[in-house]
Amino acid sequence: MEEEELFLSVGELIPQLCRLHYERAQSLFRALGLWRGQPAILGLLWEQDGRTQGELAAALGLRPPTVTKMLRRMEGSGFISRAPDPDDRRLVRVYLTPAGRAIREAVDAIRRQLAQESLAGLSEEELRLLGGLLRRMCLNLQRHFPGQRPCCGP
Repeated sequence: MEEEELFLSVGELIPQLCRLHYERAQSLFRALGLWRGQPAILGLLWEQDGRTQGELAAALGLRPPTVTKMLRRMEGSGFISRAPDPDDRRLVRVYLTPAGRAIREAVDAIRRQLAQESLAGLSEEELRLLGGLLRRMCLNLQRHFPGQRPCCGP
């Protein structure tokens, strides 16, 4: 296979993989009452409860109105609550509810399950190689978006 054909073949596999991974993750997280992006918000709040909506949007690389909509849905589901900052009423802080704290183990279990399903049959050496290749690809594309939060670990 010529190099150009190989690039196109790999280039076509990446979006297919992303779509399948996304759909599988959604099916698993829906069982917990979570929707797209909500596990990431919970993860940020598990690290530091009481972040502002703006801090969450910046950490996720999303526009504030998008995060506001997500938070509204999470609040309706009982995972978070929002309250004005006591020192600066212009800011809205986001707090985990007991339900938001209690769902952590289930979210972590789904993440492990998704990784195991996605990476089944790969050796440790293959996993290391794949991780390095994906990070390199991510960095290659990230060069076109200076100032955006890094997507790839070290």
